[in-house]
Amino acid sequence: MCIKALNEWDLKGGNSEWRQKLDTQRGDILTTEMKNNKCKLAKWTVSSIIAGADLLKFGYITRSMPRSSGESIGHSILSTQQFIPKQFAAQISLDMNNAWGILRVIVDKCMALKDGKYVLYKEPAKPVLRIYKVPQNTFEENEDSEEDED
Repeated sequence: MCIKALNEWDLKGGNSEWRQKLDTQRGDILTTEMKNNKCKLAKWTVSSIIAGADLLKFGYITRSMPRSSGESIGHSILSTQQFIPKQFAAQISLDMNNAWGILRVIVDKCMALKDGKYVLYKEPAKPVLRIYKVPQNTFEENEDSEEDED
């Protein structure tokens, strides 16, 4: 089983819409999440299929007690919903053959690059992937800082 959290983003600050609507309009809430976070839901679905999970479970999470400053003291699980990953993939129009095809194109592009270290970057809100070459020591911790931590 793969378990994932759908977090309510409350623009108004404190008036949880999910608390009122989740029991009667769960489908509408999930549809809105699919519209706003399709990539995230597709990623979770693909990873659960690849992992061979029997179930994909979503938890609907909201802030427990929003403070006036905008910070939250904690979170509450309002409800959960579970799906069979392959059926959920069909529901969100996710084609696994297409997903494997996209992966194949990315791997082929990376294999054509010269040896080195690269960063794969997805443009936000655009269907664009970019590959940037970075210096070889990028993202590596300094050995002196590791010794200081011990």
